[in-house]
Amino acid sequence: MNGLKYAVLSLAVLACFDGSAKRKNKKAKKAETVRVDTCSVDTFSYAMGMANTQGLKNYVTSRMNVDTAYMANFIEGFNASLSEAERKKLQAYSAGLQIRQQVEEQVIPGIDRQIAGNDSVKTLNRDLFLDGFGKMLAGLPTDMSLQKAEEVAQKQMKYYHDANMERKYGDNRRAGEAFLKANAKKDSVRTLPSGVQYKVLTQGNGEVPTATSKVKVNYEGRLVDGTVFDSSYERKQPATFGCNQVIKGWTEALTQMPVGSKWEIYIPQELGYGSREAGKIPPFSALIFTVELLEIEK
Repeated sequence: MNGLKYAVLSLAVLACFDGSAKRKNKKAKKAETVRVDTCSVDTFSYAMGMANTQGLKNYVTSRMNVDTAYMANFIEGFNASLSEAERKKLQAYSAGLQIRQQVEEQVIPGIDRQIAGNDSVKTLNRDLFLDGFGKMLAGLPTDMSLQKAEEVAQKQMKYYHDANMERKYGDNRRAGEAFLKANAKKDSVRTLPSGVQYKVLTQGNGEVPTATSKVKVNYEGRLVDGTVFDSSYERKQPATFGCNQVIKGWTEALTQMPVGSKWEIYIPQELGYGSREAGKIPPFSALIFTVELLEIEK
């Protein structure tokens, strides 16, 4: 009721202010009191209860997935008067139902997608997954230790990942291997023990960096099909970085390269980004870099 009093007083003040603003040289009119009809708290409470159900049925059916055929059960649950212990028990039971639903609708399908790629064939045995999941939650005896289960899961997930990547990008890997094999036969190309190849375009006579050196270089990176994926020349600005902060193939080449040199470097995929996709670089890509070593920063 105090709020209503304040509202009436505020309106009266506004009315007075408005009249005086419009008629500065005239006598202000007497402010009229605004009447607000009120009801009992009981009537107000009942009305508010009714008003707050607007949209609830749609929310319950669309967001909480309650089937309209079971609305009577929903109402029964709403009207139930539970003790604190009963409420906690029901909350725990409901949480179990929710987790089970998430496992069946999200977790298992998500793992299936990871291990089968875009193949719609289900790979996990749903019943055994739920058996292992449920027993672990309940603290019941299991067929293996948790540590063993994690090792098996991690190893097998890697197998599935590698198999999927090979299926999708195996042709790219083979193209890179064929390129490097043919390239190694050229007289101008030298091969380091790791498999990194290079061709000297300009031989410098400066200092040779170590793995911990910070160097300034100009470079252009290409795929074996000639696609340029990165270039400091295009940016018109040399790059500066530590020799040990780049892919392994770069580190090995730079630590063989005197300042002032310009080389063309050929890097096997396993010394580049391997199975990772890096920007415009597809997984399993052999890489070609033209590199100018400008200086070693002190």
